[in-house]
Amino acid sequence: MRSKVLAALAALAVATTAQAEPPHLLTFKDILAMPHAGGGRKIAYGADPSQYGELYLPKSKGAHPLIVMIHGGCWRADLPGLELQQPLTEALVSHGWAVWNLEYRRIGHAGGAYPGTFQDVAIGIDAVRGFAKATHIDLQRVVFMGHSAGGHLAAWAAGRPHIAQASPLWTKDPLTPHAVVTLAGLNDLENYRDKGTDACGGPTTVESLVDAKARGEAAYADTSPARLLPLDRGQIVVSAEHDHVIGPPLGEAYGSKAIKAGDPVQVITIAGAGHFELIDPGSVAWKTLFPLVDALGGLPAKP
Repeated sequence: MRSKVLAALAALAVATTAQAEPPHLLTFKDILAMPHAGGGRKIAYGADPSQYGELYLPKSKGAHPLIVMIHGGCWRADLPGLELQQPLTEALVSHGWAVWNLEYRRIGHAGGAYPGTFQDVAIGIDAVRGFAKATHIDLQRVVFMGHSAGGHLAAWAAGRPHIAQASPLWTKDPLTPHAVVTLAGLNDLENYRDKGTDACGGPTTVESLVDAKARGEAAYADTSPARLLPLDRGQIVVSAEHDHVIGPPLGEAYGSKAIKAGDPVQVITIAGAGHFELIDPGSVAWKTLFPLVDALGGLPAKP
């Protein structure tokens, strides 16, 4: 399955579109106000209140492809968590995906930032092996997906095999995906620190996440996906034309870097969309993305 995904993505070109007039754009409050049914099974992967995920299973029988969903929120505890991903999660489940919607400690939580945020994501992902058989999850069809800061963590998690063994973030035999989808992902931490907007708090937030004050420039070696390239798997890197958090040039720059490193990558910029349209399953963005994502799991296209 992985080889088919890599071959398919390698043939895809960079697609960028533009729109002259910015439309009304969603905020995270609009996402939180969206109706959703719930129904995820809460499973703890650690003792901290933030160390858990919600597992959603489709109604279909047989082995399920899995999306590991990682929410954004600037890696900060003062912003919403996995509830931001619930509308998109439920839509993906209706397409036939199982979804593991992951929570984790963030900046401002006890034990958050470096190394705890990264260790939580790693442990939470590897916990899938513990329930995969009982829940009929196909570990050969796993996709890591994240939005914003969660996009960074999804790509980072895919790059764990390249982390040096001396790092506290190194894990023996990590669970890896056959593809990664980043939605406005902050995938190149150094580039975002230097050229990104102040929407997440500016450079201070990135530096706090990786403990740059204590670790210096070496802090990015085991935390930034751009430093872990090639990820050796397919990537879909999605940007939004009117994104106020991470503009298309940063997403496209990371995509180009990943392609140059040898990864099969599709880079897409969604016209007319903002940061939060990328997690609204009813948006124009997902008219483009559902067919691409479903194909990664070998699922039939839905009308």
